[in-house]
This record gives sequence, C-alpha cells and structure tokens, in this order.
Amino acid sequence: MNILSSTLVFSFFTIVSRILGYARDILIAVFLGTSIYADAFFVAFRLPNTFRRLFAEGTFNAAFIPSYSKEKIISKTKAKVFADQVLSILVLILFFLVVIAEIFMPVLVRLIAPGFYNNVEKFELAVTFSRITFPFLFFITLASFYSGILNSNKKFAAAAAAPIFLNILLISSIIFSYKTNADYALNLSYATTFSGLIQLLFLIYVTQKFYRSTFNFINIWNSKLKSFFKKLLPSIFASGVTQINILVGTIIASFQASAVSYLYYADRIYQINLAIAGIAISTVSLPILAKYIAQKKVELVKKAQNRSLELCLILSLPASVGLIISAEEIVSALFGYGSFKMNDVTQTSLALKYFGFGLISFAMIKILNNFFFARHNTITPFKISLVVVIINITISVTFFKDLGFIIIPIATSISSWIGTIILFIILQKRQYFKLENINYSNIIKVLLATIIMAISLVLLLNFFSLELRYDHSFKVFYLFTIILFVAFLYILVVSYYKLIRLKNFKFN
Repeated sequence: MNILSSTLVFSFFTIVSRILGYARDILIAVFLGTSIYADAFFVAFRLPNTFRRLFAEGTFNAAFIPSYSKEKIISKTKAKVFADQVLSILVLILFFLVVIAEIFMPVLVRLIAPGFYNNVEKFELAVTFSRITFPFLFFITLASFYSGILNSNKKFAAAAAAPIFLNILLISSIIFSYKTNADYALNLSYATTFSGLIQLLFLIYVTQKFYRSTFNFINIWNSKLKSFFKKLLPSIFASGVTQINILVGTIIASFQASAVSYLYYADRIYQINLAIAGIAISTVSLPILAKYIAQKKVELVKKAQNRSLELCLILSLPASVGLIISAEEIVSALFGYGSFKMNDVTQTSLALKYFGFGLISFAMIKILNNFFFARHNTITPFKISLVVVIINITISVTFFKDLGFIIIPIATSISSWIGTIILFIILQKRQYFKLENINYSNIIKVLLATIIMAISLVLLLNFFSLELRYDHSFKVFYLFTIILFVAFLYILVVSYYKLIRLKNFKFN
C-alpha cells in the first residue's frame, strides 16, 4: 500500500465532491444570500453536518479501525462478530437520539443558535428545517460505520465518493425549487436527509464483498464493546475539535446578523484544503499505523508517522498561504453574485483569511491524533481538545462584543495552534514520535517551494486585478486559471526537490 497514491485517490473523489459543493453553495448564495432563510437553513444544516464530519471524517474510524484491525489479526470471524455488535448498538443509540432531538428541537436550536430566539420568524424557521434535516444524522453515522469497514480493508474510494450524493441532491433541489417557484430552504432540508439515506444504501452495497451485517439486539453488551465505546466517546471530541470549534462559533455568531452565513461560506472554502491535507491523509494512514503497532513493527511505525506528517505539510502549507493572500478574490469569484453583495464578500473573506492562518494546525491535529488513536489512546487527545475548545470559547466570548464575528476564526486558529504544539510536546515526551533528520531538510524545501508559489500568486492577482473585480462576469475563470498555474508551479518545484516520489510513501 502507498500512502501517497491512496491519498490521491481519496483526494480525487473529495475534490469532485467539494467542487459540486461549491456549485451548490454558489446557487444558495445566489438565491438565498445571507437572508434569514439562509441563516435558518445553515443552522439546520450545521447540526447534522457537524455530526457527519465528526463521524465520517475521523472520529468513528479513530476508535473503530484499531479495534477492528486487532480482531481481524486474531480471526475474521471474531472481527465480524465485533462489527455486528457495534452496528447493532449504534442503530439503537441513534434511533433514540433522533427521536429525542425531534421532540426537543426548539430547545436544541436555542442552544446552538441562541441569537435567533429574539427573532420569532428566524427561530421558527430554524426549528422546522432542523426537524427535517436531523434524521440525516442517523443515516450518515451508519454510513460512517461501513466506511470504517472499507478503510480497514484499504479501500478508500467509495467512502470518499459517498458525499457526492449529498451535493447532487442539494443542487437538484435548488433547480427544482427554481423551476417550480417552491421554497428553496425547505426543499434543501428534505434533500439533506434523503441524501443521507442514499449514501448509506450505496456504502452497504459496496461493502458486501468485505462484510455482510447481521443485527443482534439481545445480550450484545460485553467487555469489548464497553472498551470500544470508552474509546469512541473521547475520540468524538478529540478528532472533531475543529468542527466543535466551528459549532461553538456558530452559537456565538448567531447574535450578529448574517454572521452565521459569513462563517458558513468561509468554512466551505477552507474545508476542501483540510479534506485533502488532513482528513485524507489521516484516513489513509490510520489503518497502516494500527496494523504496524499491533504487530510491533517499530521502524515501520516511525516511517508511517513521518511520511504522513511530511505529506500533510506539503499539502497544507501552500494552501494556507494561498488562502491568506487571495481570500477576497476567492470569495468574490465563488459566491459574489445575485443576493451575495460586495459587503458579504468582504466580511466572508475576512473570516476565510483568519481561518487560513490556522489551516496547517487544523490538518496537523488530525495527523498527530492518529499517533495516539492507533495505540488505542483516545483520552490524551480528548484532554488536549478540551483545552483547545476552552481557549477558543474564552477568546471568542471575551472579544466578540468589540470585534464581532471575526474573532471566531481568529480564536479557532489560535486555539488550534496551541493544541498542535501541546500534541507535539506530549508525543515527544512519551517517545511516540520523533522527526527524522530528512524531515528537517524537506521542511526547508517545502518552505522554498511555497515562497515561489506565493510570489507568483501575488504577481498574477495584481496583473489580473481588473478581471477579478466583483462586477466582472468571468472572474471565476481567471481565478481558477491562476490557481491551476501556481499549483502546477508548486508541484514542479516539490518534484524537483524529489519530495513527492511514490516510493517514499510505499508500505508493503
């Protein structure tokens, strides 16, 4: 298996999904802008989608894959029994969770968007939309279970491709609403839940070759399941710290008009970089780490850790610099149409720029957490994540009154960097990880390549400044041409330095 090639496969489907996601968000921006309907839908979408990201993008895998891989080494039959038990418990927990949430949805919405409560219309819309979207959580969490089975068997394409269904259905709902003059936000809510069902059915079908589920709801609780869920609960918090910070930001931002929408659109942009530099690499590397640690192959563990962190830096550093330099041009090109006015572009680009400062840490946290998760340790990352969230909340609440919503991305980036540094220190102290000498040399090479890319980006943005204005019809074409050019230039430089050779990331 090759970490680089598997990451590229995962990233390809992720990019396809995110491009469709951008098309979806452009349509939402055009038809809903930053209206109360947009704010209400984004809150309704944020809640189950946060859980989707928590479970589908690392949390569930962090607890499940090491345990499932350990059982597979002993016996495939025992692995099957363990998986059946986990699935059965998940179905029960999720069913009751969804039922309770539907009953108490007004309370839940008030908790996640307290600023909506004084606006009766916006609050009622958010409650209605949230009741429609929340069953998405049931379907997508079960889908993440089947993704974990596939990832454990080194199959990453289907799990990465599944979110494409979400974006196709949401785009279709917008087109349908336009053609029939229907309620955009309401149809988007229904499409969200239906897409969760489609994704689940798709992954069940693809997984048949490796696993056929058998439900058993009688006398299934045992010591292995108890151990698994003891690891799962803290890993939900640890692996999803960035998403939790964003959810906290949504709660605080609900007190400022349109701020929820600004954060949503900014979040949508940097998430594609995080998906490639953090989520893809952590998803691909975790099964390898879990296997080698279980087999006590120390040198291969060291190699896997160093290569995954190196690849993370190669992908995240230029992305971070690019977002900081061209935030306004990116937001304008993607969303600056129709109901999305120039002021919306300015505010959203500010949020994106400050998220950009934290992008490397967002990605590295996912990689570094794996070094603990693969050793069946979810408690340490949980404690560090708790510190990160407390710091984030403290900064956000303290300065929100003076700075407004912009403090939220600033606080998220600062707290994430603190968490990254703490993770590094503890990993070194426990001798879980040590940078190889070659890594120091490669870091300098990545920095040089990024500087060359950044200079080229600044020159091109200045040269095409007129074509990238808010009112220019083809600004998105010019922006993507510039991005493709500087990305190609960066790849040429890192290839010259021999940083992305396939053999460097190969594991037998």
